[in-house]
Amino acid sequence: MASTARAKIFTHLWYAKDAEEAARFYATIFPDSRVDHVTPLMVESPSGPAGSVKVVDFTLLGQRFQAITAGPHHDFNDAVSIVVLCDDQAELDRYWNALLTGGGREQACGWLIDRYGLRWQIVPAVLETLMRDQDPVRSKRVSEAMLQMVKLDIAALEAAHAG
Repeated sequence: MASTARAKIFTHLWYAKDAEEAARFYATIFPDSRVDHVTPLMVESPSGPAGSVKVVDFTLLGQRFQAITAGPHHDFNDAVSIVVLCDDQAELDRYWNALLTGGGREQACGWLIDRYGLRWQIVPAVLETLMRDQDPVRSKRVSEAMLQMVKLDIAALEAAHAG
């Protein structure tokens, strides 16, 4: 269960449109996730008439996020992404496939773009350990294998590590 303490720091995402729809979509994918509040801005703003701009507070995996639907500003890009660490291949596959639903696009090395344009990295938790191996030869093999993948394959990464 998510902590009831107020988060001092959290991610805020600006959507040209559909922030509430995106938050509801994400909440269906991850456990301990929900849309907490949708607050329309009840005054006219540079982004539109009263009620058209909406602030969406939501929780993913127990972590607070906030989004806004406020018209075109800047598109999401690869400079910022949300990383999801996965315990096994089944979890990785589940999140990968769910986030691609409805028009998402695969990228490379575990990255994808969801149908709202947000970038995600769906990564096996073991990857950090494999890449930080003190043996530079093993670490290099893992990195080389990862760079050849689109969706990450835990067994293939572990095989590369083992040599």
